[in-house]
Amino acid sequence: MKKITRIKHAAKALPKRKKVAAYARVSRDTVRLMNSVSAQISYYSTLIQGNSQWEYAGVYADCGISGTDISKRDEFIRMLADCEAGKIDIILCKSISRFARNTVDLLETVRHLKELGIEVRFEKERINSLSQDGELMLSLLASFAQEESRSISGNCKWGIRKRFQSGEIGVANKHLLGYRYNEELEKYMIIPQEAEAVRWMFQMYIDGVPLRRIAENMNRTGIRSVRGNKFQEGTVRQMIFNEVYAGDIRRQKCYIADPVTKTKVKNNGELPQYYMAGCHEAIIDRETYAKVQAEMKRRAAMRNPAYPFTRRIKCSACGMFYTRRIYKNDAKWFCRSKKETGMTCKSHNYLESELYKIFSEMLSMDTFDHKVFETSVQEIISLPDGSLKVHLYSGETKLWAVTARETKARA
Repeated sequence: MKKITRIKHAAKALPKRKKVAAYARVSRDTVRLMNSVSAQISYYSTLIQGNSQWEYAGVYADCGISGTDISKRDEFIRMLADCEAGKIDIILCKSISRFARNTVDLLETVRHLKELGIEVRFEKERINSLSQDGELMLSLLASFAQEESRSISGNCKWGIRKRFQSGEIGVANKHLLGYRYNEELEKYMIIPQEAEAVRWMFQMYIDGVPLRRIAENMNRTGIRSVRGNKFQEGTVRQMIFNEVYAGDIRRQKCYIADPVTKTKVKNNGELPQYYMAGCHEAIIDRETYAKVQAEMKRRAAMRNPAYPFTRRIKCSACGMFYTRRIYKNDAKWFCRSKKETGMTCKSHNYLESELYKIFSEMLSMDTFDHKVFETSVQEIISLPDGSLKVHLYSGETKLWAVTARETKARA
């Protein structure tokens, strides 16, 4: 007799649902843009949860943050961490410019997510990062987004400089010891108790008290900076040299050299500066301010011309200049921050005799000549390994590389 067996087909397993998240960003936290980011969060939450093949993994949103720097976007960083933890399979984003305006950051991030098998979908450009031509399109469109950022930055700078020229103030630092910025009146207002501390500081400087001693006196009496920190020599120097205490404002002391990297540099004449006198009530009267200027010149004149390395050697670690101290039968040059309380710097020290030898050889001098050195060397950068990068007035850059023997001797 024939035996018949019924064949049962295994039930098809339901496809695994993809874990989907979305990212949104606005560069400023204005009411209009905050409404925009709220609308994006609502839209993506509804879109993801309305798809039966998707599992909601959240919406990440950064507000008031530039798209040129990933490191400052907390939600973006949290999203990447969740990607690495396997919590996300797909990321939805409105456009490339919302994800990143820096081409390098964008491509590096998308490539890293691609290695993890995570797909990024840009709705406006209709690009899927895992598609065959996805990276090529991303490279092209990200370059446009980056240049758009430069263009926006240029337009903003133009507007700010026009405000400088017309006398509109607008200040970046709204909290100074002795002042608070009044938004309605658009000018600094004096805080009487703090102003007395400022006047005392200036009077000590006029009386010839060293900057470091001024900081110690301020700290000893319990006076603190607007941030509640103790005073350092550098803090006092910045305050003494600040014309705002005389009722004036100098605009464009610094500027952003690159809108993508946000590199801030000192304006040494590359761009025009604008000096506005009598902008607000002064804490220091004109007579006192004139005495301060005279004391500055007096102290500058006291710099011994026998020290050719003064304000020429700069530390690459903290940006401060090197200072001189007598050491046994020689003198030692070291980073000024090592003198500051609460500051640490691991930069190398140099014996003065060692520096004389280095630059005699570099500039082909039989013996060290101060005048030749001062007319040849513009700046010296102390590198982390102890080597010296030397910028000459001729435009040439030279490198003195430290050897193991020299490192051991210096230690």
